[in-house]
Amino acid sequence: MDKNKVHLVIGGLDYYLTTDENVDELKRISAELNEKITDLLKSHTRLSQVQAAVLCALEYADRLNEAENNAEYYKSQIRVYMEDAERAKTEAEMARREAERMTRDLRSIRRSLEEN
Repeated sequence: MDKNKVHLVIGGLDYYLTTDENVDELKRISAELNEKITDLLKSHTRLSQVQAAVLCALEYADRLNEAENNAEYYKSQIRVYMEDAERAKTEAEMARREAERMTRDLRSIRRSLEEN
């Protein structure tokens, strides 16, 4: 894959990167991060650039952890639904076979009655 060169501004600092990642997405994320750091520095004037970056990193880490937990929960729910669907499919197949057997039995009984 081709390497992309990108210029980002995060926390008022310039970063020049070479990446395989989607440049537009990287710019969107860095703009969001820049805004968060800038807002933190404006609202908490005693924070250093590094402290603001660490607080943002903690927030992103927390969001990532929550997203991973949610993903795991949804995966487990999907497994349960898949098991339920497989069980229902098996039960439906058993019911279909039973209905076929009963239909054959009914035909046999009717034939027997017609012969008598």
